[in-house]
Amino acid sequence: MKLLVFVTDDANADTAIDALVEQGFRVTRLATTGGFLRRGNTTLLVGVEDNQVDRALQLVKQAAPGTTAITLDLERYERL
Repeated sequence: MKLLVFVTDDANADTAIDALVEQGFRVTRLATTGGFLRRGNTTLLVGVEDNQVDRALQLVKQAAPGTTAITLDLERYERL
């Protein structure tokens, strides 16, 4: 399992979320602020299987260019 963390501009967040959800990914959206000018950003958390990482990255790259992506290994992931 992997946890994908995407940090994107607020203006691109809806497009990225729509692209991921249409392909069956579950997305958690967090309002975040950061950077030199303290601009509004959106952080997206997406838990995926190892073989889905490239697909999710490609979807976000197309939907929201300039997004920062971080991939983390997950030891455990459950839907409760």
